[in-house]
Amino acid sequence: MWTAIDAYCERTSAAYWAEPFNALTNLAFLVAALVMWRRSAGLPLAQAMCFGLGAIGVGSYLFHTHANGLTAALDVGPILAFILCYIFAATKHLLGLGLRWAVVAVVAFFPFAALIVPLFSAAMPVLGSSAGYAPIPVLILGYAAALWPRAPAAARGMAIGAGLLIISLTLRTLDEPLCTAMPVGTHFLWHLLNGLMLGWMIEVYRRHMLAAAVPRR
Repeated sequence: MWTAIDAYCERTSAAYWAEPFNALTNLAFLVAALVMWRRSAGLPLAQAMCFGLGAIGVGSYLFHTHANGLTAALDVGPILAFILCYIFAATKHLLGLGLRWAVVAVVAFFPFAALIVPLFSAAMPVLGSSAGYAPIPVLILGYAAALWPRAPAAARGMAIGAGLLIISLTLRTLDEPLCTAMPVGTHFLWHLLNGLMLGWMIEVYRRHMLAAAVPRR
């Protein structure tokens, strides 16, 4: 648990500030969370996502300053919580399928991810650890397709979010391959773009809720 982890190009020692770019760019998550918190007043699930978004920034900061097994869990845990919260909200309110199917969708994410991750790992070994995030853009595009007939604006917003995530995943994947040419790596760009992307996904949900006057609980 306490063994030091060296997972990114920027880190060259176990020192606290060994990853300054990777650490400080977590401010993107906190800024996005604050902006969307203010914009999401009266939408409990949106504000829960904002809380999760802030927790992503804190957990990632801890990992990029104290890189070990414990902080790795603190890094990944809030990301999973955000994903599950968004699946619940998107199924219940954007697709309009109600509470029961929202819970089913949350539970179904785990076997879905267990299927998709090995497929991407086998088909695209260059992804490395980024394959663990591959189910997310696939899932977002699936929701976009399902939403298109009834809520094209939300569908377009989700497609944009998936596009941003694909770009940020590409940057995450290039961190080690470009390390020689770019000693600070590209992982910090993953942070910046993901802060924008996750804030945007909350905004997509917020706009749909306000436009459709969907019950907010």
